Amino acid sequence: MPYTAIAWPLVTLLVAVIFVAQDLVFQILDVANLVGPIAYRITAWTVATSAIVLLLLPPRRLAYAVGFVVCGGLIAWALYLQYGRDIYPCPLCIFQRVAVIATGVVFLAAAVHGPGRSGAIVYAVLTFITAGTGAGLAAWQVWIQAQPKGSVAACGMGLDYMLETLPLTDVVARVLQGSGECADQGWVLLGLAIAAWTFVFFVAMIVAAIALVRRD
Repeated sequence: MPYTAIAWPLVTLLVAVIFVAQDLVFQILDVANLVGPIAYRITAWTVATSAIVLLLLPPRRLAYAVGFVVCGGLIAWALYLQYGRDIYPCPLCIFQRVAVIATGVVFLAAAVHGPGRSGAIVYAVLTFITAGTGAGLAAWQVWIQAQPKGSVAACGMGLDYMLETLPLTDVVARVLQGSGECADQGWVLLGLAIAAWTFVFFVAMIVAAIALVRRD
């Protein structure tokens, strides 16, 4: 008797719903450990967003164009928070913006190119590099934000000042160390701060780029 193929996007969406339910239990029980609930919440939304992307993934060229629009939307929202809500980005946030812009450039080039399967592999690798770097930076900032108050170093020099006075390698090292302004969550939606949502979108973009290798 033949078996139908497993609809993995639907399965992962179901798993995400389970994670959300577990996170609600953590909140109801008022768990003291902050890292646990945040990890569950980020995992749930990452899995759910990636599953939705796989379920709605359009043909290859259109998908790249949509990816570019999503990156543009993320930058537009970041600028709104900065200039409309006075939530100024920390150096780590600025680095993540650069990663979003770089990923958007990759998607735009892919949309213009309209690659075949071999080209899609190249763009998937490039997306993995740009979005993967951004996801790593976002995850690091989430970890900084999860630390107890007072355990993170005080606010440091602004990025513009560091770029004017320090070698680039020192600037990168100082930014990656994190400081007080990086621990400020700022805008929060559904229990996740900006860095956490940025991580979710970076992972979803990587998943989409990999899936497009087989999407004609």
